[in-house]
Amino acid sequence: MTNNNGGSRLLTPREVSTYLGRSVPALAQLRYRGTGPRFIHAGGRIRYRQSDVDAWLRAGERDAT
Repeated sequence: MTNNNGGSRLLTPREVSTYLGRSVPALAQLRYRGTGPRFIHAGGRIRYRQSDVDAWLRAGERDAT
């Protein structure tokens, strides 16, 4: 699904959880804590921009522990 958000694909929580290798409830906890990827709450549904998920992943990159 694409829309007027710069062409970035909108993903469902299930799609993001599969992409990240986490469960849907774990993704919900990240939303609740404010530590997960940016999301959109529209019409009672949660959606994630692919670009926001990728940016969140990049922000977590580390060269060393």
